[in-house]
Amino acid sequence: MDKLKAMTIFVQIADAGSLSAAARQHGQSLPAVVRSLAALEGELGVRLFNRTTRRISLTDEGHQYLQSCRGVLAALHDAEAALKDEAAEPAGQLVITAPVLFGQHYVAPAVTTLLQRHPQLRCRLWLLDRVVNLLEEGMDIGVRIGPLDDSSLIARPVGQVQRMVVASPAYLRRVGIPDHPRQLQHAQCLGFLSTGPLWWRFAEAGRSFSVPVSGALEFNHIAPAIDACIAGMGFATFLSYQVADALAAGQLTPVLRAFELPPRPVNLVYPHARLLPARVRRALDWLEADLRARLAALAPLG
Repeated sequence: MDKLKAMTIFVQIADAGSLSAAARQHGQSLPAVVRSLAALEGELGVRLFNRTTRRISLTDEGHQYLQSCRGVLAALHDAEAALKDEAAEPAGQLVITAPVLFGQHYVAPAVTTLLQRHPQLRCRLWLLDRVVNLLEEGMDIGVRIGPLDDSSLIARPVGQVQRMVVASPAYLRRVGIPDHPRQLQHAQCLGFLSTGPLWWRFAEAGRSFSVPVSGALEFNHIAPAIDACIAGMGFATFLSYQVADALAAGQLTPVLRAFELPPRPVNLVYPHARLLPARVRRALDWLEADLRARLAALAPLG
């Protein structure tokens, strides 16, 4: 017995609501459809339909088997579509979003190389420091840093980043290197604009705690805050990727490493696992490999 063919006929019978309608849809005679169903029920050892002279209805076992059949046939369809798409050159519009600084340093170069390799692709890259609803805003792929709250999204992990406290070597020579986060309460700390007091979070002995900090400068963007920190205006807290270049150049020095919180995950996210267009799959594969390599290179700094 051709099991896939029998499963297909069974699904058509369930959808059509009659044996004769399924026979017409499948282009077979009614006796052939009846034999196929009987063979399938014999193979499974259960009755899939309750049949009378006037109507046909699924049994409880039939309902359960119908869902399984739909999943198997859909997976087969996806696999065949994926092979056909892979054989073709990806083309069309991509819409990708990422946090501003991460997008500038890592995502934009990766997307540029992707489009150079596949000239029929086009891409809109939205760099936004807010959580974007991919479905509502028509995005294909997003980069998320931190725990994922939306369980409806499919995620591909690409690495981790670390939040760290840094200062310029000149500032540290002037005020000294702190031994404990509580010492930051009496230091100049660069902040980001908020509606309330500024608190920095740390971890000690497996428990997190917060320290209130203050300073003369607050920003609403990361880049000028990094510049001010390099200029010796005080301590600041950044994600490791944000200050990787400054750390490598010796312009900034990390402090209080023993009190850092656990690393934050970095994920590529997208709204659908099945029937992804070839352009989206190709972009996901490319970005995953590229970002994994870039973030792995940050590991000594993070």
